[in-house]
Amino acid sequence: MERETIRVLIADDHAVFRAGLRLLLERYSDITVIGEASDGREALQKVRELRPDVLLLDISMPNLGGLAVLARMREFSDKTRVLVLTMHCDEEYAKQVLAGGGAGYVLKQADGEEVVAAIRQVYRGQIYVDREMVPSLLGDIIPHSTGADPWERLSEREQEVITLVAWGYTSQEIAEKLHLSANTVDTYRSRAMHKLGLTSRVQLVRYAVARGLLSE
Repeated sequence: MERETIRVLIADDHAVFRAGLRLLLERYSDITVIGEASDGREALQKVRELRPDVLLLDISMPNLGGLAVLARMREFSDKTRVLVLTMHCDEEYAKQVLAGGGAGYVLKQADGEEVVAAIRQVYRGQIYVDREMVPSLLGDIIPHSTGADPWERLSEREQEVITLVAWGYTSQEIAEKLHLSANTVDTYRSRAMHKLGLTSRVQLVRYAVARGLLSE
């Protein structure tokens, strides 16, 4: 069976970095670089034209920063997964990316294998967080833990739903996978997050990372 090809668009304002990243990715038969962008506005234009599977997006770019690109993409593209590739080892940036619908956050100092693994993982609909960022993102998942594991309080169906939500699936996609209605999925998600003491998608992703729900 022929392996699927992941169509990647690179958006970064440094030409040398883009060239090096392209050379790295072209070594892998399941990844094809379909274009490059040197600023935020060009990135949006290329996403509209090329409809990549994964957008590798820098945060600090001229003419429109990466966070603004991420926000505007939701207006016209619900298929392209955004993987932020940045030099900023910053918890607040990572929170904003995940809360804004980004699928992953990887540091530029990561080795090539980790970048490729991140691309493959977000392409499959999962969330990827750079291993260096995990400790700082876990600090306040459940600030007032009693020592008991709240995961065990969830029903099996609630665990299934909350895991799929953490992976980035929409309520409709989860409903189709589990043969439920979207409203029922929303009910399970709301109930599970209440039991876990979580109030946002960012907290949910951090919790999922801590429990290993997003590992391959």
